[in-house]
Amino acid sequence: MGVGHHEAAWRHPRTEQARVLDVKHFQELGRIAERGKLDSVFFADNLAVGPRVERNSHAVFEPVTLLSAIAAVTEKVGLIATASTSYNEPFNLARTFASLDHISGGRAGWNIVTSGSVDEAHNFGYDAIPEHAHRYERATEFVEVALQLWDSWESSAVVLDPERGVFADPDKVHTIDFAGDRFRVRGPLNSPRGPQGRPLLVQAGSSESGKEFAARYAEAVFTAQRTLEDGRAFYQDLKSRLSAYGRAPDELVVLPGLVPFIADTTEQAQALEQEFTDLISPDYALRQLSSQLGIDLTDHPLDAPLPPLPAESDIEGHKSRFALVKDLASREELTVRTLIGKLGGGRGHRTLAGTPEQIADDMQAWFESGAADGFNIMPPYLPGGLTDFVDRVVPILQDRGLFRTEYTADTLRGHYDLAPVESRFTVAETAVGA
Repeated sequence: MGVGHHEAAWRHPRTEQARVLDVKHFQELGRIAERGKLDSVFFADNLAVGPRVERNSHAVFEPVTLLSAIAAVTEKVGLIATASTSYNEPFNLARTFASLDHISGGRAGWNIVTSGSVDEAHNFGYDAIPEHAHRYERATEFVEVALQLWDSWESSAVVLDPERGVFADPDKVHTIDFAGDRFRVRGPLNSPRGPQGRPLLVQAGSSESGKEFAARYAEAVFTAQRTLEDGRAFYQDLKSRLSAYGRAPDELVVLPGLVPFIADTTEQAQALEQEFTDLISPDYALRQLSSQLGIDLTDHPLDAPLPPLPAESDIEGHKSRFALVKDLASREELTVRTLIGKLGGGRGHRTLAGTPEQIADDMQAWFESGAADGFNIMPPYLPGGLTDFVDRVVPILQDRGLFRTEYTADTLRGHYDLAPVESRFTVAETAVGA
């Protein structure tokens, strides 16, 4: 997220605003993450300028392109990019991620989103956000096409025999002849099978539709959970759905978002968080909140509570985030001003201010209580917030035996203890041969 996950990060003296336009800044972030032996770097994305460009500096580069640049200066850290199933075509996107997997030596991951903002819809010829259910129906068919396209080349299809003049074995390159309600794709993909077999599949929706989609396809889930109880409930709910799709619990990792403000003392960490809160631009925050809730709050009094909100079933945008924000405001009886302050760091993800030991204690508690398999760390400012986490929190987790001290794999799947995926055509032929 540019120079930090906090919406006011670019205004804080710990960041350099101009770096949001410098690819070397993002390459540095990749190297810091790799120094910390982290699984991956994870890029959000939005297909619109967003609420009031006057106040916004979060994301300016298309993420797969940017991750290709990071791949060139790193060797181990995974590379996850967000891409929408609502406003792309499966053939092009499957090729894009296959290319990233080859370029990076097997480190690509796709965060699958359906896109829920009206600004994005307007950029692709829609007057309104496509209905929530329809977006997930399209996403399901989209992913099915992508999976079949990645399978269209068997792992041994590339021969590279110059003496015989054979590049690939045509018997191991397959058409898919997909014909669905939304897509018709012949195949095969014009990119050979990647080092991982296929990119790691990531999902970030926590609605009912999102959880079912994740249980069917995802290998990592990025979720916003603000309390340990909510985290445990989500974790157990999601894991319990896997068996319906013939999957085991360890085939999917749950990664709640965490925004850490790190300092030598609790008081210093809380003061640092307050510095960022004080830099929030209310007009931008109100537009952001309006987008999350699907109602116009731009003229709503800051020191009043939220107006009556619709039911979650009436929301066509981001259902799970709507429910989280609505519950937070109600449970803590927040004014709009206080609410936008709490959302400024991670737009609903949990924010924690403390010492390195307190951050590590909290992460350990969530992990050992069955609320998380790991975390998506969302530094409030970059690169400093990431450096603090890598240099001050990671060593504590390593000393406690909770995190690796060296990489044991070269691929993103390997970091999650997942095996490479073989083509369904190879599996079918093996079964016939047996």
